[in-house]
Amino acid sequence: MGGTMVCWIMAVGHNESCEDYLPRKLHLCQRALAEVTEMIRTSHLVHKGLVNIQPGVYPEAAEMNDMTFGNKIALLSGDYLLGNSCAELAALRNQDLVELMSSAVRDLAEAEFIGRRDSQNNALPSIPSENRTNYALNEWTTRNVLSAGALLGKSCQGSLKLAMHDEEMQQQGYNFGKHLALAWQACLDLGPFISKDQTMPFSLCSAPVMFHIEHDPSILIEINKGLDSVQNVDYAKVYDMVITGPGIELTKQLQKEHSQRAMEVLSAFQESDARTALSNIIAAMRDF
Repeated sequence: MGGTMVCWIMAVGHNESCEDYLPRKLHLCQRALAEVTEMIRTSHLVHKGLVNIQPGVYPEAAEMNDMTFGNKIALLSGDYLLGNSCAELAALRNQDLVELMSSAVRDLAEAEFIGRRDSQNNALPSIPSENRTNYALNEWTTRNVLSAGALLGKSCQGSLKLAMHDEEMQQQGYNFGKHLALAWQACLDLGPFISKDQTMPFSLCSAPVMFHIEHDPSILIEINKGLDSVQNVDYAKVYDMVITGPGIELTKQLQKEHSQRAMEVLSAFQESDARTALSNIIAAMRDF
């Protein structure tokens, strides 16, 4: 994510009409924002690595101690990164930017409370209503905008705010980051279902699974076995059901749509090596 931010910063440039424009200062501030973004993302992933230790599940005292110690290290490491990101963000002395990035952290936290969860806090798809129209698209988009799209989108928006671009251009920055993140997530979701290695793990809330639920809700009979723990789900059975349905093709369409929308935003900026690099990233995902 940090590398993408650097390319984006170089591609969009600055608002030369601003009297307060100082090239070196702007570059340092935007670079600091890219570092903040990477630290926030990393701290979130580290915190998600915490394991919910249930009494009686781990009979060996040594095993329990190891997992408890691992949780402490993950918690402290994540807190350290998040604390550093907050300090570096505050050092930029831009109240609007602090508020914007704080809302991105809020979105990451909110993503952990969307839909159903098992006892280990692993995500499970929600039960669709009787009218299943757009169930998969709406739920998948909500989950992934909060968990990834908002952070990258608001970081791209913030970089344009630092460069003194107008609000319309800043909104385009948010749209670029959001659609790029969603396109990448769709690629990740597709991977296990189009790979030759059929043992690759996949999320029960991935786009192909959700599209299949919309097509055939009977798959929930198997998925609901994971209400206590997702380990109780027969993933091989879910996999076999998904590859026979429309979920894979619909996910490919979803990925191409978000890639195209990100490319449309990018095309509004002047040609440069950085813009070309971002275009190549998008094209590689679109042809995935």
